Amino acid sequence: METLDILALFGRADWTALGLLLVCFAAIGFWIETPHGRPSVTQLMSEYRREWMRQMAAKSNRIMDAQILVNLRQGTSFFASTSLLALGALLALVGNPTPLEGLAEGLIRVDAPVQLWQLKLLVSAGFLTHAFLKFVWAHRVFGYCSVVMAAVPEDPADPRAAPRAAQAGELNIRAALNFNRGLRSMYFALAALAWLLGPIALGAATILVVWVLWSREFFSNPRDILKRGM
Repeated sequence: METLDILALFGRADWTALGLLLVCFAAIGFWIETPHGRPSVTQLMSEYRREWMRQMAAKSNRIMDAQILVNLRQGTSFFASTSLLALGALLALVGNPTPLEGLAEGLIRVDAPVQLWQLKLLVSAGFLTHAFLKFVWAHRVFGYCSVVMAAVPEDPADPRAAPRAAQAGELNIRAALNFNRGLRSMYFALAALAWLLGPIALGAATILVVWVLWSREFFSNPRDILKRGM
């Protein structure tokens, strides 16, 4: 079956649900990262990261700071590996859709071609690919941050100390932003899988993911704790 014929099988509800998924993905990321009246956890943590580097510049012993950065890189590496494994499994299923044929009989109409399922799975694969790329870049930028941290003079009175600490802080923030973007992509990859159950399920899963991200960034207990320390 030609691609155009397969796309014709998607109804208006399917396109609407897919559009909602993509718009919500872009909108929640923009709202979380853009400064406005109510700062998100991501924005609050950015200030703590700057303060971390300022405090680091005043220390002669920076072993703990280096270990914290190692832990951040390990977490980023773990999620990069996880997203790559999930992507590989999903692409294997797309390449060999035989297991989908039996599952399709219980979830969607029997006469739906398996190519329809493959296209739906590719949406989730796209989010996982985006997540992997973001995690890899975050891991690399954390590496840049570690090098700049090592270049901060031990003497706080050195005129190069404060500017280099500020550079390290901004690199740390950029790495964290990409890490968070990778996490959001994984959330939306899970929501995209709900499309296998139909457009209503996709719309509901999208709204659920947005609510989870929104509540954790703007109305969670960790946010209140972070806000009290500002």
